[in-house]
Amino acid sequence: MNKADLISRLAERKGLNYKIAKIIVDTVIDSLKRAIINGERVEIRGFGSFSPRHYRAYTGRNPKTGEKVYVKPKRLPYFKVGKELKEMLMAEKKG
Repeated sequence: MNKADLISRLAERKGLNYKIAKIIVDTVIDSLKRAIINGERVEIRGFGSFSPRHYRAYTGRNPKTGEKVYVKPKRLPYFKVGKELKEMLMAEKKG
């Protein structure tokens, strides 16, 4: 599922105009992005949580040449799956 699919599904299920559904989805995604960029943890019960993670600099290797490469420190979003979603996925795998 991509963003356009999500917008279409929202419009269909709630009987909304596509443009209104797009505004809603864009607003939610933008709010999530801004919160994570500001260092906040975003939790969606039953789904999971997003938070920024800090990674230290390290010396890596170029896989093609084997040459040592310095990798700068970085801050990336991290997703931790929620308990309910994890249990649903495990149930699907068994059944």
